[in-house]
Amino acid sequence: MLFRRNWRMVLAFLAVLGPGFVTASAGNDVGGIATYSAAGAKFGYATLWALVALTVSLIVVQEMAGRMGAVTGQGLAGLIRENFGLRTTFLAMLALFFINTGITATEFAGIGAASEIFGVSRYIAVPVSMLVVFAFVLRLPNKIVERTFVVLSLIYLGYVVSGFWANPDWGQVARGAFVPTIDKNPAFLVTIVGLIGTTISPYMQFFLQSAVVDKGSRARDLPAIRADIIVGSVIAIALAGFMIIANGATIYQAALHTGKPPLDIDTAQAQDFALALKPLAGNFAELLFAFGILNAGIFTATVLPLSTAYIVCEAFGLEASLDRRFREAPVFYALFAGAIVLGAGLVLLVPKASLLKLIFYAQVVQGVLLPFELVLMLRIINNPRVMGTYVNGRFGNIVGWSTAVVIGGLAIVYVWQQLGPGAGG
Repeated sequence: MLFRRNWRMVLAFLAVLGPGFVTASAGNDVGGIATYSAAGAKFGYATLWALVALTVSLIVVQEMAGRMGAVTGQGLAGLIRENFGLRTTFLAMLALFFINTGITATEFAGIGAASEIFGVSRYIAVPVSMLVVFAFVLRLPNKIVERTFVVLSLIYLGYVVSGFWANPDWGQVARGAFVPTIDKNPAFLVTIVGLIGTTISPYMQFFLQSAVVDKGSRARDLPAIRADIIVGSVIAIALAGFMIIANGATIYQAALHTGKPPLDIDTAQAQDFALALKPLAGNFAELLFAFGILNAGIFTATVLPLSTAYIVCEAFGLEASLDRRFREAPVFYALFAGAIVLGAGLVLLVPKASLLKLIFYAQVVQGVLLPFELVLMLRIINNPRVMGTYVNGRFGNIVGWSTAVVIGGLAIVYVWQQLGPGAGG
């Protein structure tokens, strides 16, 4: 009897495995790689404590999204419309579309930066990658594309190997992870906000909740959903941590030894961050880094615009399906194509020197806007009319509201630094 019960639990876990893992791993896209690399290259191990704190927040926020999907059978966009009305839904979806279009632009920016490592102009690589994205979406099932890129994402394990082979001072690593420090450099706050934005991206909650609903998961599947989310979140944070460690042990330490200032994200180029993989790949570090960026860029540029179109259409009850013709789902196809064309077009217009800057600051914008989404989620999940007996417990509310308040406070300080007195000084 015990064996049968355990076997059923294993089967249930395997049945829902995927959404939590894939969603948490989505944070390690082009923006994630650039942000984690910049954090390690500029501040060494000093930002690792933020990732440790974000692990708990990420698990709690993702669990809330998974639970809402399993209990209600609805995506987050639909729940926002039902609980807050069309005006709030319109503003939320407008913000989501432009945020996700900006993220899509960062993916194409990564593709452009990586292609130039291979000696191919971004004016060739970006349009070609657009055609590849359209081909993937219109010709291949989304699940096949998703699983293919997840397998290719194993290349990120190279940061784990490189982090060990670079022989970092593990005492300093532990100190950076468990002893919070605040650098007075304004760039430190920007980096922390960027880390938050890329680790708990606003779109991830929409994506995860819709994926749980699409799988047909129900409240009885919650233990397996939670296990999937915890495993995915811990692995994603661990990989992010090793990206910081690898860059801290190579680029940051090299700057200390030579007396040069740490790498500046405003002037850095993609090749600069490739040095973090040199302990693993030697002279092939740039090529390995470029391949990882290309994989991350094409994957997210494929999945994100499509997910955005589905989510926005869901919010307003519009037809959304690749099985429909354009005249049957015009808004769906227009949103999908618009996000790709706008994202790629933006990359072709910005100067080459600004590509990594665009990628990094897009994550900062996500961090600034995240608290608004968290407040909507917390109000929905604490509504007994929606969730019944599955409302948040005390721990979930403490972590959820604390996350919203702390991130909101950081966002206000950051915006004040940018727009307040002396911002231009």
